[in-house]
Amino acid sequence: GFRIELGEIEAALRSHPGIAEAIVVACADDAGRKRLVGYVVPASGAAVDPTALRGFLGGSLPDYMVPSAFVTLEALPLNANGKVDRRALPAPDWGGLVAAGQVEARTETERVLAGIWADVLGVERVGVEDNFFELGGDSILSIQVVSRARQAGLGLTPRDVFAHQTVAALAASLEQAGADVLAPAADQGPVVGEVPLTPIQRWFFETQTVRPERFDQSLMVELDEQVDRNVLGRALEALLTHHDALRMRYERVDGHWRQYNGPVGPVEVLARHDLSGVEFGEVSSVMATVVEEVHAGFDLGCGPLLRAVLFERGAGARPVLFVAAHHLVVDGVSWRILLEDLAAAYAQIRRGEPVALAAKTTSFRQWALRLAEHAAGGGFDDEVGYWSATGGSGELPRDGDGPNTVGVARSVSVRLDAAATRALLQDVPGVYRTRVNDVLLAALGRVLGAWTGRDRILVDLEGHGREEELFDGVDLSRTVGWFTTMFPVALEVAGDG
Repeated sequence: GFRIELGEIEAALRSHPGIAEAIVVACADDAGRKRLVGYVVPASGAAVDPTALRGFLGGSLPDYMVPSAFVTLEALPLNANGKVDRRALPAPDWGGLVAAGQVEARTETERVLAGIWADVLGVERVGVEDNFFELGGDSILSIQVVSRARQAGLGLTPRDVFAHQTVAALAASLEQAGADVLAPAADQGPVVGEVPLTPIQRWFFETQTVRPERFDQSLMVELDEQVDRNVLGRALEALLTHHDALRMRYERVDGHWRQYNGPVGPVEVLARHDLSGVEFGEVSSVMATVVEEVHAGFDLGCGPLLRAVLFERGAGARPVLFVAAHHLVVDGVSWRILLEDLAAAYAQIRRGEPVALAAKTTSFRQWALRLAEHAAGGGFDDEVGYWSATGGSGELPRDGDGPNTVGVARSVSVRLDAAATRALLQDVPGVYRTRVNDVLLAALGRVLGAWTGRDRILVDLEGHGREEELFDGVDLSRTVGWFTTMFPVALEVAGDG
């Protein structure tokens, strides 16, 4: 997507005092992706340091014109006419060269951050100059980075990850700010009291008027070993004690819904179903019946709003754990926190230790109170004009009339192969300076524009909603709750799309 001037890169390389000759070519790596390779002849007595060369070129060239790899030669190969014979240039050893191109951590802060990034992003290793978003990072993964960094004693915010997108830049910003001392932690005691409904919760009660208790998120996982169901039950109960939002209660008073954070108390979360005597062909049906009962069994006024079922399938079959929580108290980020804490609590109890989960961050109640106060005080008034002016048509063609419910929805699933997935998550962000969300929205806009015959399409987007930068002293990296935001975006698809 960018015009690459090879001659300009070669001139920049030759200006380095340790380089006598240089040539740059674009060639395909082992995965078929085109990359820049710099072939260099060192000056007499000089040694080539790829890391230093990268830094040197970065001072005068945009990062997309800095070669991915460097090959040191005693001399450039020449043809019979005395010109460089490009076909005689040796092929790079991409496995070794790419690894060598990564800058190793130089400080303890960089080492810790690089380890966290690699773990969260699911890559083998991370160099300190690698870009978080070009490695497949996104806003939700940035929250996980922040959570783990804070557990390691580094005071990050998601905004820091967006502002400083490499380990080196992030570590430097921390050291400059003296961020080795974290801000005071949130109150670690149980949270109790009235909680104002957040905008997404108000939207829920305004639109889901028939069976509001029937709106949960759930997951089912096959466990890798037989579990102690008593220990598992205690670990689940520990989640409700530690994560205050799981103890929310809701009641309708004078036509309006109210939210209250209940106190810690004894509660039965886990049910057990022994399927060892059930015929193999009937197991799925029995499990589906039990799961349906859980979906239908939430009580917004009494709780609990987190429920679990352990299916024991007999000798030779791994147990299956089903966990469901009403959407009013969880979101996608919350599940990552809950699963990590469930594993930690289970292990601690099995070892005979008291449950000691990572410190709480700003409570959902405190967030909701501050959000309500900010809105009531006119904090969002300057944005009203912008959102009011977001126009376009959100209507889709339809074949007939009928109820618009979750029950009548159908899904179409399409799988991308590994190459297409890598292109979306890693190649496109690096080449076009964009993110996968933008690419997918562009495709959606073109499809909807062609289908509806319109050149401006209005869609609703969801955000994770943990916008810590709104308020000082807020840390939501380990807070469970429903933080989702919903906002309109008009996609312009005029002309060729």
